[in-house]
Amino acid sequence: MNSQEKKSEVSFFNANFTSIISVALLLVILGVVAVFMIAGRNLSYSIKSNMGFTVVVEPNSSDEQILKLKRYFNDANFVASAKYISADDALAAWQADTGEDLLELLGANPLYGEFDIKLRPEYANPDSMFAVTSVIEPMSGVLTVEMHKEMIDNINSNIKKISLVLMIIACALIFISFALINNTIQLSVYSKRFLIHTMKLVGATAGFIRRPFVVSSVINGIIAAVLADIILGLGIYYMLQYADSELLISSVEIFATLVIVLLLGIIICAAAAAISTSKYIRLDYDALFKR
Repeated sequence: MNSQEKKSEVSFFNANFTSIISVALLLVILGVVAVFMIAGRNLSYSIKSNMGFTVVVEPNSSDEQILKLKRYFNDANFVASAKYISADDALAAWQADTGEDLLELLGANPLYGEFDIKLRPEYANPDSMFAVTSVIEPMSGVLTVEMHKEMIDNINSNIKKISLVLMIIACALIFISFALINNTIQLSVYSKRFLIHTMKLVGATAGFIRRPFVVSSVINGIIAAVLADIILGLGIYYMLQYADSELLISSVEIFATLVIVLLLGIIICAAAAAISTSKYIRLDYDALFKR
């Protein structure tokens, strides 16, 4: 093997190595954004699952009225959970929290029984809540419905803003990643442009010339994606072990993210190799000396 062949092999190895590392780093960034998007969505779902209102029961309500309300809330499709707190339970909780005996101070229990209603996430918005409470307020045994509209509006507004920002970042990163990966693979194909021209001269078809480059790029994409998945997996494991709060992502979602990263590595690398190879197949000999 002469020195020229050795230099060619070293150059090809360096190009492949650079391509693999570059693609792996970009896939790691995409994976991190995906993890944050999933965690943000789950956090939003968790917050909305704890939103609701309080139904204050009339002080002279009968046991039958309260039982009917319990049945209604248990059967309602908008209710995630409904907990009844009697006036006596509310008084006991007050005394436990404050140490004050209201019964002794006032001579009577000033607190009312109430239902603590948690809504399903799809109903956790002001319009749906107003529609629901307008049906509940006229019901027998209901004194009033307490809803913190301002707090709900702020929560929903913040969730929408965060989701929009994450979506914009994700789309921008996907576009940038494809451009950078395409540029990296194009440099690798560029080093073989004269080989492509030689294959054209001996009558090779475009598909025949393109195939080995696409296969090689797919293999590099798989290697890069596996490296990216290892880095992401270790990062998520570290967060689960040492973070102050539990990461809002399930094992199924983690596995799905790693699979998507692998598929993205294969698809983007294959597409970029096909585009880059086709470009040099179309060029004539003089154009091969230009970048």
